[in-house]
Amino acid sequence: MKDNFSHNSGNYALYRPGYPNETFEYIKSQLSGFENAWDCGTGNGQVARELSEFFRKVEATDISKNQLENAEKRPNIRYSLQPAEATNFPDSVFDLIISAQAVHWFDFDKFYAEVKRCLKPDGLLVLLGYSLFSSNTSTNNIIYDFYTNIIGPYWDPERKYLDNAYHSIPFPFKEIEPPEFSIEYQWEIEHLLGYLRTWSAVKHYKEANDKDPVSFIEPELRETFGAQNKVRFPILIRLGKL
Repeated sequence: MKDNFSHNSGNYALYRPGYPNETFEYIKSQLSGFENAWDCGTGNGQVARELSEFFRKVEATDISKNQLENAEKRPNIRYSLQPAEATNFPDSVFDLIISAQAVHWFDFDKFYAEVKRCLKPDGLLVLLGYSLFSSNTSTNNIIYDFYTNIIGPYWDPERKYLDNAYHSIPFPFKEIEPPEFSIEYQWEIEHLLGYLRTWSAVKHYKEANDKDPVSFIEPELRETFGAQNKVRFPILIRLGKL
């Protein structure tokens, strides 16, 4: 599992989008129990926080110490520094195992072996994520060129799984077909620019060239996006049972 998000973990927590309440209500409807959940690759803990509202105990793991230090603390959330592919959890303990915007970084075979070991017989696995956002047409054109051409060569190979809406990820489970979900925000331009600067390819570009590529498109974005505008994120979700 790669760690692309330890640097500026506070910005990651501040600027990254969340998931709509409808998504969690749907996940709840598919669960057989509410005792124990594992949020794998928890990052800033945004999903763990949601799970803590309806689970007795939430285990939240990540390989980034900085991310865990920036995660929101709750009495029934236990954060631990562990890789997705090898944990110290007992067998058959979780009603839910969920990974949000993280599974594409994992070793699939090893992670799924851990899922099958730790999941209860009637437990649920959920892979959650979001793909490239959209806004107004002019902004979309700038972002698409930036995403594809300016920083395109700097994306990790795993990015293709998000571009394919997680459909090309192996999924050796009895799959449940979910409805479609999305989330919309009214973002100020500063939030949009901050979000773009959390992208792993932006960080890779800066490391390679000692320049911030977001600055190349910032003047155009300020013009097309304006002081505030709508952004919409399609939600990626796959669910399955043993």
